[in-house]
Amino acid sequence: MAQFTLNVGNLSITDLMHLTYTKDATIKITEQDYTNIQAATDLVAETIKNGITAYGINTGFGLLANTIIPNDQLEELQRKIVLSHACGVGEYLPDQTVRLLLLLKINSLARGFSGIRPVTVDYLIALFNNQIYPCIPAKGSVGASGDLAPLAHMSMTLIGEGEARVNGQVMSAKEALAKIGLKPLTLIAKEGLALLNGTQTSTALALIGLFQALRNFSIAMLSGALSIDAAKGSIVPFDARINFLKNCPAQISYSKIMYDLLKDSELLESHADCTKVQDPYSLRCQPQVMGAVLTYLFSAADNLVNEANAVSDNPLVFTKEKEILSGGNFHAELVAISADLIAIAVSEIGAISERRISLLIDSHLSSLPPFLVNNPGVNSGFMLAHVTASALASENKTHAHPASIDSLPTSANQEDHVSMATFAARRLGGINENVLNILSIETLAACQGIDMRAPLKSSVQLERAKGLVREKVPFYAEDHYFAADINNARKVISATEYYMPILQQLLSVYSNKA
Repeated sequence: MAQFTLNVGNLSITDLMHLTYTKDATIKITEQDYTNIQAATDLVAETIKNGITAYGINTGFGLLANTIIPNDQLEELQRKIVLSHACGVGEYLPDQTVRLLLLLKINSLARGFSGIRPVTVDYLIALFNNQIYPCIPAKGSVGASGDLAPLAHMSMTLIGEGEARVNGQVMSAKEALAKIGLKPLTLIAKEGLALLNGTQTSTALALIGLFQALRNFSIAMLSGALSIDAAKGSIVPFDARINFLKNCPAQISYSKIMYDLLKDSELLESHADCTKVQDPYSLRCQPQVMGAVLTYLFSAADNLVNEANAVSDNPLVFTKEKEILSGGNFHAELVAISADLIAIAVSEIGAISERRISLLIDSHLSSLPPFLVNNPGVNSGFMLAHVTASALASENKTHAHPASIDSLPTSANQEDHVSMATFAARRLGGINENVLNILSIETLAACQGIDMRAPLKSSVQLERAKGLVREKVPFYAEDHYFAADINNARKVISATEYYMPILQQLLSVYSNKA
């Protein structure tokens, strides 16, 4: 596979997704990037030579910012900040998250405002390209001053300390570096701080959460459309004329895709002249609910792509003006609030999906056999599967409580307002997993309902989706071990083959919305 040359500071959402999920993709930066990086390094060296005091370069950190460090101790200062700040706890972040974290750190440092040497950036690129992932505990960051603890664990690998994971095997950092012919790096002035400062951990976690949310949204479009046909619902609520008047671009786009999914269905045609006037909200108001969800997912995408391309360490090195300025770009409030919005939006995907499951098992609303099974009473059918979906949807109500509104001061009150972005982003994994399980149950219920309408068929696209499910999960003829069905359905619907055609349409809408 050809190397991907980073357009430093201008990575798109598709770039980020591709480089996260394509394990063997490799990256490089341009000669101009190296020139910019070196210029900032030179200015740091000049600052030290001239005896100018600059935070984190020749001073202590946090509340110790007024402590001047002698020049002969500057390398020791950078090493010690890495060691002392590597105090995370909990399970290690998954390889995909660490891979994206490395990419974001490289993208930020390569802009040339951090005062870090080209060789240090090259070490990070080598880790990324060779799939060597530092072991980073998931817990221990408050999202300001940057993601200090997790980024310290990332940096430990560069100096030959701690552990890294290679092909799923945990080994010492020195062993991991030796596998690619590298020796532990000695950090010079500013480098430890530049590596530790920044929002790359929280941003990587939030982006992974966003990618999962867009996957779940795509799956929910298919399960929502399948449920409409299973319940003999109406296509009218997806009419372009209705949705245009809501003045919500995401709703308009969503409704068009849904209309196209449903329009050729035999099931729709079979009840075109029925007496039912309106469907329940979980069917009829999908454009309004899911349009709102998509609006906020797109908004979060804008914010997180901007953050992914930002320079978020401190202090920053401005080579043209020959100034080193201290600020607060490490504060991840934008990431925290964006993650909170994703949490709420994804929870709503699950909430309305649970309502559609409830509708389908209720024979009064769906006109299908009770609990979607023949010989009900002897068979319980989807009764308890719906209870599981309800439990997961209810659990997400607690998980979606905003994290960004919380703050505890740190560093002896020097860092007196923090974002909690890392937790805000990290909990998205659990919310998305709950929603994926709810959608698995809805997909099975909807496929069951459509099969019960035979010989009538759904549209070509929806029959394709149902066919993929039926390859792994047969029709529910009588009660049996149900958890295996849900697990197999989850595997089917979370495979790119199932949802990618819809996701590609959503990404096209996102790319063209400006």
